[in-house]
Amino acid sequence: MRQKKVTVKGTEYTLQHPGVRAKNQIMDRIQNKHGVPSNEKLADEICEHVVVLPKVRQDDFNDDPEAFEELMKEATSFLRGKKVD
Repeated sequence: MRQKKVTVKGTEYTLQHPGVRAKNQIMDRIQNKHGVPSNEKLADEICEHVVVLPKVRQDDFNDDPEAFEELMKEATSFLRGKKVD
């Protein structure tokens, strides 16, 4: 599996791509009944399936929402196969 290390506010995270099928399953699971993606569900899926080290949850970032947003941006782009500058 493809991995990438990113550093967010001094903490190094290892991201791991779950594979194309798993990515598509994640993208299906995060949609509500109207097909609109849920940010909360996407973040849960990323924490569970993409950020592998250290393991994190959304609630771990209550004191630093800016770090959470930066990590989610990196991980979402990595999941979708996009490069982040």
